[in-house]
Amino acid sequence: MQSTASPRANRGPAAAAENRRALIAAAREVYADGGLAAPFSAVAKRAGVGQGSLYRHFPDRTALAVAVFEENVAELEEYISDPDRTIDDLLDRVVAQAVEATALLELITADLKDPRVQPLGERFAVVVSSLVEREHRAGRIGDHIDAEDVTMAAGMLATELARTDPPARPAVASRARRLFAAAFAPR
Repeated sequence: MQSTASPRANRGPAAAAENRRALIAAAREVYADGGLAAPFSAVAKRAGVGQGSLYRHFPDRTALAVAVFEENVAELEEYISDPDRTIDDLLDRVVAQAVEATALLELITADLKDPRVQPLGERFAVVVSSLVEREHRAGRIGDHIDAEDVTMAAGMLATELARTDPPARPAVASRARRLFAAAFAPR
């Protein structure tokens, strides 16, 4: 008996960029729902692509996590380019991204010296440095605060949120933000 279902057309390289975007979006969902225990193959299934496509784009979970965070850093770069953005705005975005990508954050922070991960930290440092300079000029933060302090605060906030039960995350984020505001204030 022959199947009447038509096979999915293989568009080959023409579908590569679309498949990559679908895989990244699916990874956000799969790992937000199932944490790192979610099977890697679930990403391909959620994206509606074959496992071969998943492995061509992302040979392992870390490569996929890097792709997610490349998008996150690009979003931060664009967002912070608005001259009215503040450190509070940056931390708001860090909170939102950390909550969405908690499981993937574990992969990224597991080996910060991974050559795939290092450029993300470098790009984030540029974002923070430009923002800290702007905040100093505006008098919104004290001279005792530098870009490394803000980068550390953002990392501590993201890590703490990753370890916090989802219902408690807003309260933890709020508490941390109050601590940072007090520490960053001009003296």
